[in-house]
Amino acid sequence: MTVTTGIVGVPVNSAARPQLIETYKRALGELKVKIPEKAAYRQSVEATIAHRLKIVEENEDTTKIEELINSGQIEELIHQAEDEVRLIEKMAEWKAWEPLEEPIPPRQWEYFKKASLTE
Repeated sequence: MTVTTGIVGVPVNSAARPQLIETYKRALGELKVKIPEKAAYRQSVEATIAHRLKIVEENEDTTKIEELINSGQIEELIHQAEDEVRLIEKMAEWKAWEPLEEPIPPRQWEYFKKASLTE
């Protein structure tokens, strides 16, 4: 059994796997209810969380879960998932999938043109 995470302020969670599963399921549920199916944010987050949830459900070994997800210790994964649940709420509030209130100025997203060295 792990005694410490080695991360200040992040204690070892003895029920980390069930908590992570519950948090991933909550995030997926929130996405389905609050974010339109065609929104890029929903599609991206849904795919990531579904993939991670599958890994956690198929593996009981915490070390294996951490290796396969490759985004930190399981306690960190819980924090990431909880942050995503909070972000889903904010994205729903902001309605980030809706058109902008003001049109984008012409060429706003173009990279600043640089003169070539041969000119």
